[in-house]
Amino acid sequence: MSGKSPKTKSRTVKQATFELLRAFGIKKVFGNPGSTELPFLSDWPDDIDYVLGLQEASVVGMADGYAQATRNAGFVNLHSAAGVGNALGNIYTAHRNQTPLVITAGQQARAILPLQAFLYAERASEFPRPYVKYSVEPARPEDVPGAIARAYYTAMQPPCGPTFVSIPIDDWMHPSQPVVARKLSRELGPDRAAMDELVDALGAAKNPALVVGPGIDRAGCVEQMVAVAEKTKASVWVSPFSARCSFPERHPQFQGFLPASPGQLSEALKAHDLVVVIGAPVFTFHVEGHAAIFDGATAIYQITDDAEGAAVPPIGTSIVSTMRPALSLLLELLPETKRAAPKARVLPDAPKPADPIPVDYLLHTLSRALPGGAALVEEIPSHRPVMHKFMPMPGADSFYTMASGGLGYSLPAAVGMALGRRQGRTVCLIGDGSAMYSLQALWTAAQRRLPLTVVVINNSGYGAMRSFSQVMQVRNVPGLDLPGLDFVKLAEGLGCDAVRVTTSADLEAALARSLAQDGTSLVEVMVDSAVPLLYAPKT
Repeated sequence: MSGKSPKTKSRTVKQATFELLRAFGIKKVFGNPGSTELPFLSDWPDDIDYVLGLQEASVVGMADGYAQATRNAGFVNLHSAAGVGNALGNIYTAHRNQTPLVITAGQQARAILPLQAFLYAERASEFPRPYVKYSVEPARPEDVPGAIARAYYTAMQPPCGPTFVSIPIDDWMHPSQPVVARKLSRELGPDRAAMDELVDALGAAKNPALVVGPGIDRAGCVEQMVAVAEKTKASVWVSPFSARCSFPERHPQFQGFLPASPGQLSEALKAHDLVVVIGAPVFTFHVEGHAAIFDGATAIYQITDDAEGAAVPPIGTSIVSTMRPALSLLLELLPETKRAAPKARVLPDAPKPADPIPVDYLLHTLSRALPGGAALVEEIPSHRPVMHKFMPMPGADSFYTMASGGLGYSLPAAVGMALGRRQGRTVCLIGDGSAMYSLQALWTAAQRRLPLTVVVINNSGYGAMRSFSQVMQVRNVPGLDLPGLDFVKLAEGLGCDAVRVTTSADLEAALARSLAQDGTSLVEVMVDSAVPLLYAPKT
C-alpha cells in the first residue's frame, strides 16, 4: 500500500453547490436574474425548478411562503446590491416571521472589486444585517459551498430565520471539494426544574390563561397545544400580531385575540391570576401606555425557542425550549384538574348584506365559501379585528400573515404557499394599498396556473392609516386616499382571471367561481370606505 489517500473527483463550486441543494431537499430556487448571477444560472439543471419573480421583494416573499408550506428552507438568488436593496423589506419580514431562508446574491468579480465596479456591493455581508442570522462573503471561491451549507444549518436552527451569502461572479467555475450534508438536531428540551415549577403554578391557579403564539404552528404542534389546554381547562388567547393560527378558533376554550395596546391587553387578562405565553413574545405592543399586566399581580411564564426573546420580559419566568419537547413534557407532568373550563365566548350574529358592501359581510361570506383544507394568507391590517370576528380559523396550517407589519409580503407569500402546498386552495386576502406593493407576483401565479384566489378589499385608501389618524387624533393627513385603482385591468394585464364585485347580491357567486377556478383568479370587492378603530383613541 502506498499510504496515499485516494483523490477526490474534481468539481466546480457550482457543481458542489447543486449537490448540496439536492442533499438538503431544495427543489426550487426563487430568483430574479441579473448579470452577476448569470454564471450560476447558465445550463440550469432539470431537477431543480427555477421560480421567476418579477421583482426581488416578490421573490423573497414567494420563497418565504414556500418555506412555511414545506417547513424546509427556501433558497433565493438575488442580484447584487440593487436587488438585495429591493428585497430588504421582505427579508425583514422573514426575520420577524422566523422563516428559514438561504439568500444568495451576486457580486462583481473579485479582481475589479477594489475599483468600485459597476453593480458591485460594498461590504456586502453587512447590507442585510441585522435581519439575517448569518451573513458572509466567502474569502475564497472554494469556500462558497461550505458557506452555503452553514447558511442552511443556521437558517433551519430554531429560532429559524433568513441567512445571506454574497458570491462573486467568477467564483462559480473555480474548482471545489465536495461538501457533505450533515444532520443536525433541531429540538431543544426544557429545564425540568422550571417545568415542575410551571406545572405547580398551573395546579395552584384559580383562573389561568394560555397565550398561544405562532411558534406553536411553526413547529407543527397545534394538536399538542389543544391537548395541554384541555388538560388544564385554561382560557386560551392569541398573542398580539400572531402570524399563524396555533389553536382552533371555534374551540370552546378559545377566548379571542389580545390587542397590541398595553392598556387593552392588561384589561383583557386582568381576571387571570396566571398567564402562560407559549411560542410568542411577552408581549408585542404597537402603541405606548401603561402595561398593568407587568405590575406583579399576575404570575407570568413563557415557553419560547428564542433565547434572545426570553431576555426581554420585565417580569416572570422564561423557559427556553422548542415547542414539541416542552408541550410533551407538560402533558406528561400535568395532573388532572377539578377546575371548571371557562365559558365559551359569545359569537357575533351574522352580518347583514348592504350596498356598498360592508367588510364584515364580505369576510363572513368568504369564511363560509372557503373549501376544506384551504390556507388563508392575509394582509388587511385595517380590517384584522373584523376578520378575527367573522373568519375563525380551524387551526394548524390554515392561516399566515406578516409578523413585521411591512406591506408587500402576503401576495407573493400566497404564491409561494400555493407552490409549496401539496393540496387545497390558497386564498390571499389583501387590501388595495397592500396589493400595490408586490402585485407583480400575480404574473408568476398566472404563468404556473397555481390554485390561488386573491380577494382584494378595495376601500380606496390606506385604511390602517385612516384608523391611526383617528386614534392619534391627527387631522388633514395627506396620502391616505387611493382613487382610481382598477385591479381587474391590472390582474388581466398580468395574465390573471379577474372580476369586480360592487353589490352584496353578486358576492357569493363571484367568490364561488373564483375558488373553483382552474388556476389563479382575482376578485376585487368594492367595500364601504369606513374603517374600524384598531385601538382606543388617546384621551
